[in-house]
Amino acid sequence: MNGGKKAAKYLCLSAALAVILTGCGKKDPLDPADPVSLTVWHYYNGSQQVAFDALVEEFNDTVGREKGIYVQGYSQGSVSDLETAVRDSIGGKVGADAMPDIFSSYADTAYEVEQAGALANLSDYLEEEELEKYVDSYIEEGRIASDGSLRIFPTAKSTEIMMINKTDWEPFAAATGVSLEDLKTIEGVVAAAQKYYEWTDGQTPDVPEDGKAFYGRDAVANYFIIGMQQLGVEIFQIENGELTLNTPKEELHRLWENYYVPMVKGYFGAYGSFRSDDVKTGDLLAYTGSTSSAMYFPDQVELDDSSYAIDYIVMTAPIFEGGNNYAVQQGAGMVVSKSDEKHEYAAVEFLKWFTEAENNLQFGCVSGYLPVLKEANSAEKLDQVIADKGLEVAPKTYDCLSIIFEKMDSLTPYTNKSFENGSAARKILEYHLADQAVQDRESVVAAIEAGESLEDASAPYVTEEAFEKWYDSFCDALHQTVGK
Repeated sequence: MNGGKKAAKYLCLSAALAVILTGCGKKDPLDPADPVSLTVWHYYNGSQQVAFDALVEEFNDTVGREKGIYVQGYSQGSVSDLETAVRDSIGGKVGADAMPDIFSSYADTAYEVEQAGALANLSDYLEEEELEKYVDSYIEEGRIASDGSLRIFPTAKSTEIMMINKTDWEPFAAATGVSLEDLKTIEGVVAAAQKYYEWTDGQTPDVPEDGKAFYGRDAVANYFIIGMQQLGVEIFQIENGELTLNTPKEELHRLWENYYVPMVKGYFGAYGSFRSDDVKTGDLLAYTGSTSSAMYFPDQVELDDSSYAIDYIVMTAPIFEGGNNYAVQQGAGMVVSKSDEKHEYAAVEFLKWFTEAENNLQFGCVSGYLPVLKEANSAEKLDQVIADKGLEVAPKTYDCLSIIFEKMDSLTPYTNKSFENGSAARKILEYHLADQAVQDRESVVAAIEAGESLEDASAPYVTEEAFEKWYDSFCDALHQTVGK
């Protein structure tokens, strides 16, 4: 009798231990003799795709072989192409491919797919102590389900940095007394941009008002979301699943006067697809963009009839004077399609492996993306991985990652929570003011060509009445988009 009780006790303990080891009560359903095949859709191209494919191959040859998982990655082209392919699959569009097991997704798109009931609950496959190893805000961003469970697995993140054409900056700084310290605030950038316009205008005294733009920025939506956050306002505030739009006039006026006004006056500019393109053509000296854009910062300026090599400076992105030190948190994560336990479990196993410090940093060294584990976000760990794996890292990418790692403790990463029509609302932030600035700048240039001074030509566009008109239109567009 005692022997039977003892055996039963050991069986219970073994069963309990098995539950603990497999995580959240999910027993390992994998069988190396009967491997499961996973498809991954992503938007990586060029060197990023090469780096991702190399890691997939390494996984398949090691952990994947041991556990019975085989992964195949497919680039869908751009982020927009990927989102279209996912929507076509979910909607059952004729000719659409079947839903992949895993796909890259930004929070707004993932939210749409989650609302359709098509995403796996990743919390079912991850212990709390595993989640605690990841940067807290990255995990929080992925909790888009109504019950707060995880739907987006953080795989690679980015923030914004400022990059400067050092070669052309130095003579300007020496002549005018402007310093890099001045560029730490957005107001300082505007003041420097005005001085640069006036300085370059003075190079050709026989040609009036031909000054050049100093600065531009990618992702104007980030300027709104993070700029307002720095000023103490959450523009898209979500509580209990309900959206509150916060559009106070005073703070939005500050954003308007530090983006629209210098754009209209020609102190800022936006010409090519990305601001790094504008640095390459010599139309800008500096820009704010994603850390992943560092690899695209040009090595030379290419003019119509000549070119010359340039060096670079990497800085943290400027913030509003007196503002809180918020920084953009961006970058797609990976989501897992709802299917069966075996495929979902295998997908999470791959994602856990991909985000291990060494593997994630190896990808980041090529892509400029930040790793997602807490332990991986340090220059020391970056140097260790480079040395251990013998990696060749572009200096611009290395400097970019190092700067962010160095400043990370003083930055507060932020991204707004997902909500219905969030993608459409973000487009209002991206284009409403920026498009008007480009259009009005064209009118100012036409007036200058007709003989007016910059001050007179821009005067009608920078009045309080002009702001009020834009503000009303902007708020109307946002409210109509989100139905509030």
